[in-house]
Amino acid sequence: MDYLKLKSGTDIRGVASEGPQGQPVDLTDTAIEAIACSFLCWCEKHMGLPAHAMRIAVGRDSRISGPRILDALRRAFTRFGVHGLDCGLASTPSMFMATKNLPCHGSVQITASHHPSHRNGLKFFTPQGGLDAPDVEEILLGAQQGLAPQEERPGVWEPTAHMETYARGLRELIKQEVAAGDYDAPLKGFHIVVDAGNGAGGFYAGDVLAPLGADVSGSQFLEPDGTFPHHIPNPEDAEAMHAVSKAVVEAHADLGVIFDTDVDRGAAVDHTGREISRNRLVALASAIALEKAPGGTIVTDSITSDGLKAYIEGTLGGRHHRFQRGYKNVINEALRLNAQGIDCPLAIETSGHAAMRENYFLDDGAYLVTKIIIKMAALRKEGRDLDALLAPLQEPAEAQEIRLPILAEDFRACGQRLIGRLEGYAKAQGWAIAPDNREGLRVSFPAGQGDGWFLLRLSVHDPILPLNIESNTPGGVGQIRQRLRAFFAENAQGLDVSPILG
Repeated sequence: MDYLKLKSGTDIRGVASEGPQGQPVDLTDTAIEAIACSFLCWCEKHMGLPAHAMRIAVGRDSRISGPRILDALRRAFTRFGVHGLDCGLASTPSMFMATKNLPCHGSVQITASHHPSHRNGLKFFTPQGGLDAPDVEEILLGAQQGLAPQEERPGVWEPTAHMETYARGLRELIKQEVAAGDYDAPLKGFHIVVDAGNGAGGFYAGDVLAPLGADVSGSQFLEPDGTFPHHIPNPEDAEAMHAVSKAVVEAHADLGVIFDTDVDRGAAVDHTGREISRNRLVALASAIALEKAPGGTIVTDSITSDGLKAYIEGTLGGRHHRFQRGYKNVINEALRLNAQGIDCPLAIETSGHAAMRENYFLDDGAYLVTKIIIKMAALRKEGRDLDALLAPLQEPAEAQEIRLPILAEDFRACGQRLIGRLEGYAKAQGWAIAPDNREGLRVSFPAGQGDGWFLLRLSVHDPILPLNIESNTPGGVGQIRQRLRAFFAENAQGLDVSPILG
């Protein structure tokens, strides 16, 4: 088996139960145990401890293959003397916090985020944070080679209620920052709907909000169910966002919050059912983060709107640093800027991954919505609401993403070559190339010529060139798209250009 095919950025992902069209299972017990043994070798090498001296926590989301994979990890870890801490159903961010709270030397979360129910995977943490792509590659290469610790001895496997500790931490944060007259019931009088999508986020309604006095009636899909019978647990999914918006309106709630399967992403809807996601979510998180870091720098991914930049820099007085797609990319860039002495309190991707410096730069959907709820409570004291805070944000009239498949075998070289050609074409046409772009090619057009921008970039993982187009004027996306058609018609080699020419 080629273990490297299981690498997906900073995660390991594969088919864990029979998939559509009979997709074969590659995340087998044998593969999981081999990866677990290699992870222990990685820990021994990088931590300087033998496996039998380690405490390692393991959690899982609600996928049906989770218990099987957890059992395979247990067999491998206890074979080499590890003291295993079984956290059961848990969120991904809580598994990083387990390294701090339990404490332990490392942790593993069994999840495939928002991927279909037949897929699953692994994420690894140490007290320093999540393992990065080179670490994951090293672990998979070790599994390929059959690496395992030298000394076998019986280990210990111990259930632990770490999610209770994690939820208590969120409750204490709300109590401290809201500082209500009734300190132990700071959310009394607030009606908040939670949509967990049958993932691991159902705890947030019953273990965080309700004990603080919030009315959580109308909350939905809180029960873990790895078949995801109602909608995909994904704040980027239109059906999922429609479901939580509808629930908020029907319940006459003050706010709705929604999580992805493993709760490392979140989003919200206001009392009218209007979504607070993508650019609006980035704007709100930026407003919250910059309160404690005035003039600070916000790192986002590359597809954020021009209106967001104006909001961060003009309305909030911060600085906007557009970087690359990929939540780990924006987090690492924020860490780099802070190491250089640049005040950067937030790294956030439009997908809903938000990592705040005050929370270890951990992308945590529950922490994000907790901060939003705290802000909502503060605004209510002022007689304002979230709508008023976001009112200055200019949002595009139109937005479209066109995904162009790359057919060439070396898809990265083909994609980069085409982006380079488009840059030359743009210069020849006199188009305005963004001076602060750090991924792909971003070009802006004035009013009358599209009144917006496009970004062409190479997908982080797939043989795809995503083309994002936004306009401040109805019909502007069509104008920009029309301007690009001539280029793509002449530069179709190695590319399926039908999505833009059709």
